[in-house]
Amino acid sequence: MMAKPSVFATLTIKLKALAFKLLPQFLGLAMLVLIWEIIAEKNTSLPSPLLTLQEAIKLFSDPFYQNGPNDQGIGWNIYASLKRVAVGFGLAAAIGIPLGFMIGRFSFMAGMFNPIISLLKPVSPLAWLPIGLLVFKAAHPAAIWSIFICSIWPMVINTAIGVQRVPQDYMNVARVLNLSEWKILTRILLPSVLPYMLTGVRLAIGTAWLVIVAAEMLTGGVGIGFWVWDEWNNLNVPHIIIAIVVIGFVGLLLEQALVAMARAVTYEETGA
Repeated sequence: MMAKPSVFATLTIKLKALAFKLLPQFLGLAMLVLIWEIIAEKNTSLPSPLLTLQEAIKLFSDPFYQNGPNDQGIGWNIYASLKRVAVGFGLAAAIGIPLGFMIGRFSFMAGMFNPIISLLKPVSPLAWLPIGLLVFKAAHPAAIWSIFICSIWPMVINTAIGVQRVPQDYMNVARVLNLSEWKILTRILLPSVLPYMLTGVRLAIGTAWLVIVAAEMLTGGVGIGFWVWDEWNNLNVPHIIIAIVVIGFVGLLLEQALVAMARAVTYEETGA
């Protein structure tokens, strides 16, 4: 009989595998910092990585301070942006996912909405911002409107595609069993469409986070986009770089959270 590996040997194997996985990521980040340092030495207007790190430590030592409506910590600005994204994205999901099911399920609905989607989907989300300002008369709901209009299309399209790709055999069985439309939705369509639907949700959240930064630059108020623009007006370049990193990190967290959710509620087909 073969002897089982010891605990130390197993731990060593796991550590080597982890190091092999993390090493390329570490090298990539190190290369980025090195390029940044080289450019900063050539261009004195660009702060070095060390100076930016020092500013970041100061900034995050008190991220939730408040010195008035236009002077708040970066934590409050991130929170304000996330609230806008949550509202706009939530409204888009509440409308877009059911609409996608109807478009995929009924050819009449597909014929009605496909031309509208084809016409409006290519429009830049920021092009809708003036319409939001005109209708809502305020920057906050106009920003939410921009998030809504950019988030709804991936969810509608991916959900509709998922419904259309449900095997016809499933629908034939439902017809033979004379299942109600509600049972068809809950027992056949929803489990089959879930991977497509979550893909649309993941695409939508990334787009929503991109749009809110640009929308806040234009509308002002509290938010990470407005904070970037305000720091540019103050010529505080280290804070702008910190904001870029924060925006990317938050976007990564949002996407990874949805990826984890997708893995938890879907399954992978395995070969025999």
